[in-house]
Amino acid sequence: MVAIASDSGFMELALGQARAAAVAGEVPVGAVVVKDGQVIATGRNAPIGSHDPTAHAEIVAMRAAALVLGNYRLDGCELFVTLEPCAMCSGAMLHARLNRVVFGAPDPKTGAAGSVLNLFDNANLNHQTKVEGGVQSEACSAVLQEFFRNKRNEHDHQRRALHPLRDDALRTPDAQFAVLPDYPWEPRYVSDLPTLDGLRMHYLDEGPADADRVYLCLHGNPAWSYLYRKMIPVFLQAGHRVIAPDMVGFGKSDKPKKESAHSFSFHRQILLELIERLGLQRIVLVVQDWGGLQGLTLPFAMPERFAGLVVMNTMLATGDTALTPGFLAWREMCTKKPEFDIARLFARSNPGLSEAECLAYGAPFPDRGHRAAIRAFPNLVPDQLESDGAAVSRQARGYWQTQWRGPTLMAVGMTDPVFGPPVMEILRRTIHGCPAPMIFAEEGHFVPEVGAPLAQAALRLTDAP
Repeated sequence: MVAIASDSGFMELALGQARAAAVAGEVPVGAVVVKDGQVIATGRNAPIGSHDPTAHAEIVAMRAAALVLGNYRLDGCELFVTLEPCAMCSGAMLHARLNRVVFGAPDPKTGAAGSVLNLFDNANLNHQTKVEGGVQSEACSAVLQEFFRNKRNEHDHQRRALHPLRDDALRTPDAQFAVLPDYPWEPRYVSDLPTLDGLRMHYLDEGPADADRVYLCLHGNPAWSYLYRKMIPVFLQAGHRVIAPDMVGFGKSDKPKKESAHSFSFHRQILLELIERLGLQRIVLVVQDWGGLQGLTLPFAMPERFAGLVVMNTMLATGDTALTPGFLAWREMCTKKPEFDIARLFARSNPGLSEAECLAYGAPFPDRGHRAAIRAFPNLVPDQLESDGAAVSRQARGYWQTQWRGPTLMAVGMTDPVFGPPVMEILRRTIHGCPAPMIFAEEGHFVPEVGAPLAQAALRLTDAP
């Protein structure tokens, strides 16, 4: 038994238990039980090592104290723990009739002593346990922060080992993506598709693997999968699966240093290989801008996999029709001002976006070296019969005109100067059975920013019998 005079001293012993938990690979939380000024039991987190979901530090310490006292009631005892207790531990503390609980760092996600809820403040319970927080809070928080920082670094090292960076490519530092409003999803990567040849491609894969529908969401230039953050939750809530890749050169995917690395066929083939790799079936194709230029050429190559289409402000560039004045103006602007401000572009196109959202669109491109794809893409749009991608686009046009029988939703941002109403009307007449479009009078090019109303319309369309 150890005699100590102060709360801080007892918390220091609990911190020692927390550090021991970290060494064992457990989340570093430690606890001690004190009676009459003496430590009678200690405990540290052990759910992983013991295969026991209840083996939190507080529970371990209370079990040990109960054995010492020969009683499951811990009357007159105090418990010191480095992290605010969860609901499970708080309930056990009240049941054990502890006299006092003292914790170090607050837990804003699961804390049941005042952060999320306060089980100790319920007057209806037949026992009242005093609770006090904030003792050595900084030291307790630091132990947790160091543990999770090391875990993240370990994960990053493992990820780099799985997907080594090619000499001819750049990889946006993870720190660029530290603050992304409304983009909580776990990143996934693939680098062993034949056409990738070692380049790391990022994609989101959310929802059940056996879902009735798979929404394949393809972005354009200079966007990335962040474009679909407002639509994805609606699809997931309905029980569907969502795949949202970042094209090579965009988002969290690797970025070849040279513009010449990019071609229409290169990017299209990667998408075909990704669909095959993930075994996607019952696909609802969701496309905008370059997502449509390339995405609309996919179904004729694997028609049995596609079950619906949601198409927004895009086109088929077949090489036998002139590109629109709006697109040519965009191409000229990109040529004259290749380092244009991406955040400003989105702020101007979508005035409702917050500053943080606009900055998130520019996060993948911290400097000129990371922007080769942005510079290359305007010139990759097929504008001649022999242009790369023109022939497959003409094949796709024939497929949409004569073979497509799936449901289609077209949505048009009416103020888009590049792929606005005239372009979309041509596309509507190309797609067999395409009904009148869903009109967004105030929206411009980046229609997915509409979010929930558009996604809900897509659900109504594709979920209809």
